[in-house]
Amino acid sequence: MKLKYFCIIMICVAVTACKHSRNIDHLYRVLSGQRQGYSIWIVDGNTVRQKIYKEFLYGGNDQRYIFTPKGEIWIDHAISCEEFEMTVAHELNERHLMAKLGWTYDRAHDSSLALEVVMRRRYQEICRQHEGALPNVSPTDWENKKEIRSLPDSITLNNIYRIPVGTRDGLSIWVVDGYLVRKNIFPDFGFSGNDACYHFIPKNEIWLDGQISCEEMEYSISGEITERTLMKSGKTYSDAYETAVGEIQKHREEMDKKVRSHPPYLIPDTLARDTGMIDPGEK
Repeated sequence: MKLKYFCIIMICVAVTACKHSRNIDHLYRVLSGQRQGYSIWIVDGNTVRQKIYKEFLYGGNDQRYIFTPKGEIWIDHAISCEEFEMTVAHELNERHLMAKLGWTYDRAHDSSLALEVVMRRRYQEICRQHEGALPNVSPTDWENKKEIRSLPDSITLNNIYRIPVGTRDGLSIWVVDGYLVRKNIFPDFGFSGNDACYHFIPKNEIWLDGQISCEEMEYSISGEITERTLMKSGKTYSDAYETAVGEIQKHREEMDKKVRSHPPYLIPDTLARDTGMIDPGEK
């Protein structure tokens, strides 16, 4: 009889432990800097949907999704780099409206969607103005190889640019339509490129294929900067590319250390709220 009661007690302890042991490993992927005092974390969206909240899409903030730690914005690793800026802006705007004004999620969400529309139209205008000011370019690579032989030696870039990312080391970073680049200019363009490698990329620019994931974005940028710097110094493409790949690997290892240093993630009992919780410290 004593053995029976002992087994029952142990089962109860095991069930209780399982209930409270709701920590999740391998959730965080890439720390993408700080925005407005918030850490922008690219997380494994599939893991979030499977183990935390099945309706998680694109991103999240701590006002709507209580499972998002305070001070963090989560971005689904599966979204493209073309959607990244709009998604970050959406989450920050939605969070601030719920925290500062006590707005409902639906109202803050709709406001953030309207913000996205404004950003998309503004980016389109910037890109068209940029293309209109560019000189013609050669549809060739560093070896002067033309992959679409029917193209003239000088072409105009048309409807290629999608999103201005910013500048790094004096270089302009742009998200471009990789499909159209491969279709109309150079079929072997993939992931990203720079002006030293491809003659159709204007001077002092780095291009990111809009189809790559936001998770790969920073790695591609750092790789292109390294490759371009080495090619400008006289290195061959092969040597520069090999070194750039090595630098990207180091970057991945450094990011892995940051991820592993993040405090263990524990799922809270309450996952979401429909109305903002006003934060007295919200500016």
